[in-house]
This record gives sequence, structure tokens and C-alpha cells, in this order.
Amino acid sequence: MPPKRILVIDVGGTHAKFLMTGWDQKREADSGPSYTPASLLADMERLLAGEAYDAVTIGLPIPMRNGKGLCEPANLGPGWQSFDFAAAFGTPTKVLNDAAMQAIGGYTNGRMLFLGLGTGLGSCLIDARHVLPLELAHLPYKKRKSFEEYVGVRAKEKLGKKKWREEVATVIGILQRAILPDRTVLGGGNSKDLRELPAGCALGDNANAFKGGFAVWQESWSGI
Repeated sequence: MPPKRILVIDVGGTHAKFLMTGWDQKREADSGPSYTPASLLADMERLLAGEAYDAVTIGLPIPMRNGKGLCEPANLGPGWQSFDFAAAFGTPTKVLNDAAMQAIGGYTNGRMLFLGLGTGLGSCLIDARHVLPLELAHLPYKKRKSFEEYVGVRAKEKLGKKKWREEVATVIGILQRAILPDRTVLGGGNSKDLRELPAGCALGDNANAFKGGFAVWQESWSGI
């Protein structure tokens, strides 16, 4: 049986968000380039104010394999890759990529590509409830730059929304042709700035990150 009281933590490049079984709404703290696991634990202690939990799911903006981080996050401080979250929380803990957590929360069926347009570019593929982590943000793109440098939040600020939307549509089209999903779901805070959705795309809900964080404790999910 799933744990009775699950704490879900969604760590992004701008905010760390918390939601626990029984809460009516999320609680959050600012993150950013100097945000470390120690910062997270301090915010967690402050925001939970002693409330107990039985298990934790934490989503991080780094590529993961078998619950282990493969590098440090590009938009946070150091120390995340090798940090022992289970020991720090003192409870059973699942650590996964933040895009994967949101993708799980929005999955229905078939082969679904999730792309998170946030501080950077998150990505995940789910096929028949099997989670296939991806790391597409830093693949080389034009002018020796990466996809993230054309569709992330800094690109939106630098290029302006009109040009940024064009780049988003181009990048999505490239990834769809490579991965061949049945559908593509777009999430992340910047997805709301798309006036028209590219072909084959649907808009997700950022609240799906929490839904996914609760769902991963069910036996029906694999590859986590």
C-alpha cells in the first residue's frame, strides 16, 4: 500500500514547492543559482513547522538514472547530485527528474512526450506507464548552442516573446520527428506564454508535478 502521508517537493530554478497529503494548497520558497540542499532543508523545516510525513518524493532539474543524479543542476547551487535525501528526510524517498514527475501526473495512455518550458527545458517520455528519462535541453543546436538556449526563460527575455514562440515551435517539431510520440504535452511556467500550440501538442498543468509525486508510490509505475 502507498504511504499514508506523502510529502512532494518540486525543486525548480526559480521556486521550491511543497505539497503534502491533506494540505489544501502548496507552500513554496524562492530558489535560484545559490540554492543548495541545505537551503531546501531549511525551507522545509520552516514551511512544514513540525508536520510529520511517511514518505517523500522530490523532483530535481537534473538528469536521473536509477534514482541517482548524473550531474549538478544548471540553474541551482552545488551539492544536489550526490546528496543523500533519504538520510536527510529519515523516511522512504523517491528522487526523480522534475519533468518526469510532471509527466507522470499528466499521463493517460500511449506514447507521450513531455516538454517543460520553465527556467530551462525539461523532458521525459512515457510509454505504457514506463518512464523513460530524457535529457534534451543541452543537445547541440544552431550556432553551437543548445535547445535550452533558444527555448528557456533567458531566451524568451533575450529574443522577445514573438521570436521565442517561433523557436519553441521549431524545437518541438524537431523533437517530435525524432521521438515519434502519439502526443506531446507542454508544461512549465512559460508554456502559458504560447499563443498557439504547435501541432500534436496539448497544454499540461503545473499541478501535475504534485499528482505525479503522489502517483509514483503506486505499483503500476515502472522505470522510476
